[in-house]
Amino acid sequence: MKKYTNRRYLDALETKVLVFDGAMGTSLQKQNLTAEHFGGEQYNGCNDYLVISYPEAVEKVHRSFLEVGVDVIETNTFRSNRITMKEYGLQNRVLEINETAARLARRLADEYSQRSNLPTFNLQPRFVAGSIGPSGKLPSTNDPELSDVTFDELVDVFREQAVGLIRGGVDLLLIETSQDILEVKAAILGCHKAMEETKVYLPIQAQVTLDTTGRMLLGTDINAALAILEGMGIDVIGLNCSTGPEHMREPIRILGENSPLPVSCIPNAGLPLNVDGQAVYPLEPEPFANDMFEFVTKHNVRVVGGCCGTTPAHLKCLIEKLEPSNLPTFQPSNLPTPRLASAMSAIAMRQDPPPTLIGERCNAQGSRKFKRLLLEEDYDSILEIAREQVDFGAHALDISCAVTERPDEAELMRKVVKKLEMGVDVPLVIDTTELDVLEIALKTAPGRCLINSTHLEAGRAKADKVFKLAKEHNAAVIVLTIDENGMAKTRERKLEIAKRIYDIAVNEHGLRPFDLVFDALTFTLATGDPEFAESAIETIEGIRLIKQNLPGVLTSLGVSNLSFGLAPHARPVLNSVMLHHCVQAGLDMAIINPAHVTAYADIPQEERALAEDLLFNRRPDALQRYIEYFEKVTPTSESTLADPTEGMTPEQRLHWKIVHRKKEGVEADIDEIINRGISPLPSGEGKGEGASPSPLGRGQGEGSPIKYNPRLPDELKARVRELRQNATEAEQLMWNILRNRGVHGAKFRRQHPLAGFILDFYCHEAKLCVELDGSQHAEGEQVRYDEERTKILREQHGVQVIRFWNSDVLNRTEDVVNEIWSALDTRLAPSPLPPLPMGEGVGVRENALSPRERRG
Repeated sequence: MKKYTNRRYLDALETKVLVFDGAMGTSLQKQNLTAEHFGGEQYNGCNDYLVISYPEAVEKVHRSFLEVGVDVIETNTFRSNRITMKEYGLQNRVLEINETAARLARRLADEYSQRSNLPTFNLQPRFVAGSIGPSGKLPSTNDPELSDVTFDELVDVFREQAVGLIRGGVDLLLIETSQDILEVKAAILGCHKAMEETKVYLPIQAQVTLDTTGRMLLGTDINAALAILEGMGIDVIGLNCSTGPEHMREPIRILGENSPLPVSCIPNAGLPLNVDGQAVYPLEPEPFANDMFEFVTKHNVRVVGGCCGTTPAHLKCLIEKLEPSNLPTFQPSNLPTPRLASAMSAIAMRQDPPPTLIGERCNAQGSRKFKRLLLEEDYDSILEIAREQVDFGAHALDISCAVTERPDEAELMRKVVKKLEMGVDVPLVIDTTELDVLEIALKTAPGRCLINSTHLEAGRAKADKVFKLAKEHNAAVIVLTIDENGMAKTRERKLEIAKRIYDIAVNEHGLRPFDLVFDALTFTLATGDPEFAESAIETIEGIRLIKQNLPGVLTSLGVSNLSFGLAPHARPVLNSVMLHHCVQAGLDMAIINPAHVTAYADIPQEERALAEDLLFNRRPDALQRYIEYFEKVTPTSESTLADPTEGMTPEQRLHWKIVHRKKEGVEADIDEIINRGISPLPSGEGKGEGASPSPLGRGQGEGSPIKYNPRLPDELKARVRELRQNATEAEQLMWNILRNRGVHGAKFRRQHPLAGFILDFYCHEAKLCVELDGSQHAEGEQVRYDEERTKILREQHGVQVIRFWNSDVLNRTEDVVNEIWSALDTRLAPSPLPPLPMGEGVGVRENALSPRERRG
């Protein structure tokens, strides 16, 4: 059980729906504060520093919400961590700022708690939530700037902020507006460390931010967020910011129906509109209150409030709507469905029909190919192996990176997990015997992982450490039925060890029964050793006993161990038959190559009978007969498998490869599609630094005429790479600005082939091309060529081309970006991310604003 030194907030939640305050940043903006209020020009715009430079402004906002009757006010500390405060040179004053903000809110909350609440004259307790916003980093990504921080560094960043808030007297720690689920995990661990440091134990409320599609910035859906976070020692889970209530309706329904924790919902006052460079939130108080009332009464929401754009009027209307109602009491969901999660989605650990298949080919101990690729550090090919297993039906992937040729298993594991986390949408199973490797993997993987594995062979010391890591990171654990006396061989011994491990994990470490996955172990039948002749039977019955005697736990099996030593083509049948009987006994998960699993009913009757004779030890010559049968069977190599794209058109092949994330052959398909229907274009002279009038691009025949070849040459792919590697200074700067949807939220590609040209920067959604030109583009022939090229792109492909001189990009960057923004504004729907009031909202999407908006 989690311990608390102050659980008043949770006690109140059991009796009523609690109402948070509204937008701090919006309210501060209305006060028209000057640089002097912020403490000087160097701090201008730093809302969090107002608690020191001009606390009257913050107090005014707090009082405005307390006056209308809110239960909870948030500290003005949304950006008060050392990473974001470094922008103002305040990184060394983080503790002071957080503690000061908390003390200010605490004083006011206590003052209003002593006031009678008319007309009942009852005292209304008021609470203080310590606001912890995002760091501005996205540790799950590979972006060189946004991911240049370690997990441990992030944990310490949030620990420091939480310590300041705790010292200031907050009632709960609020992690809000979170966009990268890995950062949320770091923030939660930071809060736990702060509580251990201060010996003050408070509730934690964790809120993520979803866009209009129902996903976090990096693609995490609400089921995954719930699976990843609910077991990390938090007390309330919910949503805030980004959208209004309308776009939260479905995620909130999912949370309300599935969360074992109270659910919070703190939306904006609608989707923001960009009006003259300012964010305007259109949802009025009455419809806002109606939506929130619906969430409370229909979707089990227990905490409500407002984010960007919500005013005291919104909260007053909401409180009046809630007051006279006979609101339902909190009804937590029944026993949570045990789930694992990738960075993007969750899966049930118990599949229907069972079992959950864990792909085994990303294992250096069992796959020579994977080992070779690992030693070569060919991570793209490793990703392809992973995707192949998913294509064949794997629900999760076992990852083992231990190789005798390399001493750096931890670093190899980190790189593989990093590559797979966004490349395959299935959970990862971390297979290692080394604690440091396990810990690094758990700190790298955004999802909810399964640990493979632990046991009691050398006593419980190591198992205790594994269970501690599992608890901290909300991982499930495969536990093997092995103790100090070795591997359990009989069904009774398997159950005996399972019970002992259960007691340690559940009763001492606080893991839940469904966090444990027991592997009853199987032994190879290929040796003919009489000691193991009945081992398959004991394994099947051991699974049955464990499921009967330890309710809630799951079971797994490394099925392929059964057939180790047999000819490769003889193994799948035996494994598949064993899998069938284990599932009948209650097996939930199987570590196996899914490509080699055949449904029991599809196995030829003769082969099935031979396999069952061996499994159930029905006759003394069962092994010999099985081997002799498969000696007469011709092996089928994987290379003979049908090509799923055979007979497709190039467009269909390309679509299939994109959907199935197959990189091989994509560029050839694109070339084939483009090659059809290309018309010749006029020739031109000169070498383009920015535009590339020839598919061969810059530098082809320097000083000589460049003629357009209507057929895309084979060198296109290599040439595009060369152009990217040899980008001009202006192109490098422009790419840094446009990448990662940096302008208007639009996705740009660089050096993009279209209609036989290579476009410098291209946004397909807007059909907008941005070209950067060197001085040679001022020459007459080149000018005419550029004009003809632009005309063809516009008339034949609907593409607008805008051109800039390299010198303007370097010296007048803001003007250039403003022009691009304006072009996008006319060709796209309004940006979903107009400027947010400082001190609230989505911090890491600052770069999606126009320069005017950032400045204003």
